[in-house]
Amino acid sequence: MTAQGPDSPDDPGRDRREASAAAREAARTAGLLARQLGRLAGSAGRSLWRQGRDAAQRTAGAAGPVFRRERGPAPAPAPAPLAQRTVEPAPARTGLIARLRRWPALAVAILAVLVPVVVLAAYVLAAFATLPPLGGVAPEAGQRALVVEADDGRTFATRGAFQGEKLTEKTLPPRLAEAIVAIEDRRFYSHWGIDLRGLFRALWRNATGGGVREGGSTITQQYARLTSLNQEKTLRRKIQEAFLALRLESTLSKPEILVGYLNTAYFGAGAYGADAAARRYFGHGAQGLTLPEAAMLAGLVRAPSQLAPTRNFGGAKERADLVLQAMVETGAISQAEADKARKEKLTLHTPPETPPGTNYYLDALQADVRRLTNETGDVTVRSTLNLDLQSLAEGVLARRLDAEGAKKKVSQGALVALAPDGAVLAMVGGRDYEDSQFNRATQAKRQAGSLFKLFVYLAAYQKGYYPDSVLVDRPTQIGEWEPQNSNNRFRGALPLRSAFALSINTIAAQLGDEVGMPAVIAEARRLGVQTDLPNVPSLALGSADVTLIDMTRAYAGVLGPGVPVEPYLVRAVKGGPPQPLYQRSAPKPGAPMDAQVQTMILDSLQAVVDSGTGKAARVSGVAVGGKTGTSQDFRDAWFVGLTPDMIVGVWVGNDDNSPMNKVTGGDIPARVFHDFVERAQKVLKGRKRPTPSAARGETVAANAVAPPPPPTPPASIPTNAGPEVRGVPEVVDTGTLSIRGRTVRLLGVVGERGALARQLARYLRRREVVCSGDTEMRCRLDGDDLAALIVTAGGARATEDAPPDLVEAEDQARAERAGLWQRER
Repeated sequence: MTAQGPDSPDDPGRDRREASAAAREAARTAGLLARQLGRLAGSAGRSLWRQGRDAAQRTAGAAGPVFRRERGPAPAPAPAPLAQRTVEPAPARTGLIARLRRWPALAVAILAVLVPVVVLAAYVLAAFATLPPLGGVAPEAGQRALVVEADDGRTFATRGAFQGEKLTEKTLPPRLAEAIVAIEDRRFYSHWGIDLRGLFRALWRNATGGGVREGGSTITQQYARLTSLNQEKTLRRKIQEAFLALRLESTLSKPEILVGYLNTAYFGAGAYGADAAARRYFGHGAQGLTLPEAAMLAGLVRAPSQLAPTRNFGGAKERADLVLQAMVETGAISQAEADKARKEKLTLHTPPETPPGTNYYLDALQADVRRLTNETGDVTVRSTLNLDLQSLAEGVLARRLDAEGAKKKVSQGALVALAPDGAVLAMVGGRDYEDSQFNRATQAKRQAGSLFKLFVYLAAYQKGYYPDSVLVDRPTQIGEWEPQNSNNRFRGALPLRSAFALSINTIAAQLGDEVGMPAVIAEARRLGVQTDLPNVPSLALGSADVTLIDMTRAYAGVLGPGVPVEPYLVRAVKGGPPQPLYQRSAPKPGAPMDAQVQTMILDSLQAVVDSGTGKAARVSGVAVGGKTGTSQDFRDAWFVGLTPDMIVGVWVGNDDNSPMNKVTGGDIPARVFHDFVERAQKVLKGRKRPTPSAARGETVAANAVAPPPPPTPPASIPTNAGPEVRGVPEVVDTGTLSIRGRTVRLLGVVGERGALARQLARYLRRREVVCSGDTEMRCRLDGDDLAALIVTAGGARATEDAPPDLVEAEDQARAERAGLWQRER
């Protein structure tokens, strides 16, 4: 065995040293060439100036002697005879300025040569003087990637930027390296960081192609820009990019530059680096890339946001085919391999598009993940969100506000649903996240009104009062404060249960004064209210600002084995290691509430729904308790209700704090609670909702009206009701068909014309439907309810008296911004 010396042919570092030496020699040669060009330009300018000076002097000499005026007076010469007189030429002016004035073309020529040279030289020197250090800029990778799962394990959202693993020279996939070089920089292994041939070729193609069709930057220049420069498009940055590319080539080997570039390039959809992109799009690391997958990734770096296959799979596939052809032209693969790769089916393993309405929840979850873990890499989060309840909550709130908001001057709303242990099952922070990211469920602080009376009555029951204790509803004055009832009337003697149910203000004020505001504040704090609570008598009627989630958790404490109930959104966090980064353990119950006090307050809450201000919240077959709240001048309206399965808080109002049109907590909020809880019972009992967006096919993805049919038709579809109509329909609107000359109106559907009707017509072309019914019919398409398909895809609205399955379908379409709801958001 022979030793390997530093100059041995087998020395592994020899190639790198030779490449570095070649790059340094190239840099020195380029500098020498630049100096020689500068000297030639200066010599040419000086030669031109001398020629102009000599020409001016010859002209002046030919014109005769130059007469100069002496300072002192000179005797006048004797006049010559008239016959001997001659005309003398005018004296010529001397100096460079005078000569240039006599020869303007010469001045222009000198300026034309010198000014651009001086300006360009100064610009280049300024760019060089401000040259940043290599690696001085970290790529904009944003926040770490979160892959979010619902409580049942379904992945429904991604957030942040995927990082993946860093590639090395040993782990760099050969096919990916060949693909990126073929499409981005074919002369990568032969140039010195700047490819003049490629630059001139790009300039020519852009000039002849009528626009920017090809870039002239090498991979080295792109890597320099990503790691050392900003993304501004200026000549100065381009000059600096060239200097840095030469410096990179003198310090790093070609494989090191290529690996560094692939680790920092952006591939779209929040993926920075090739490994992150492979995991984001194909569900595995970069080392497992197939040839068609490598070609698709290589094609993304030119326009990652535009070509990301999650949003433009067709464009990404066309670009991948170009990459394969470029690989054939460079000899990396054969034509047969390229043809085979084009025929292979590419399957994306990506989460579905994030449902728009879940973004309020995701904002809160992301903050919790940052608090719970210090992991800097990509993580997967198992959340508490119930996707079916979330979609239902969004639809119910939107439906109520759409129907009554304009008339009652209500523009915003929020809803929070908690499990008894504090798990956040659903969260709606506003009508539209894209219009406003302000979360009214967790961030908005508004006056609670009578909702705050819970703490007053709890403090009173702690002090020995009972629901049957009697107080008198009468004019009351506490200091200078005189509380009034909402109807400005008095009812006389009332038991506390009735006073709570009817939300009598004077009795709540008397109780607060009796037990003392510190005791009321202590109860609110014990149940989890965290905002400032002033020690003033009006606090008994809810004059303090609170958040919806705080009030909902406080009411949840009435049901729980201990208080306070802690709302939570994260069950587990998984990262790279096999063990979870975070696993929520069973919480230790807080201090138990006195059993007798708990029974009394639950009895009072149930009285609100049974016979008080919350009658609109009653749900058939479900035990419900709750409390209404209305702030001064009808600026806020609340309802927080309890069932054995969950606690639901609802708020409506206006962001500018303007008054509503006499909306109370027993109005829209109580009705939203009723609609949500009534239909949530089916979800909680395991009944499957209509086809979720994650399972939709290409028809819906392309904004068509009807999705693929659900596995089984809704049970409410009539099969033998009334005469049957069968045939291929013509579309009048999305709720009206014409079959063999007969007009068929779909039961429970408000039809739409225009583009949606045309899309439905394309979907139904040459397909037979079977309809049954009388005035309004239910139609079946391949055994599935046509109305449900149309409404689920956002092709039509459901009527106010529509069957429950159509109402659910509309709520789902609203939540997913499908069809007409996408246009109206």
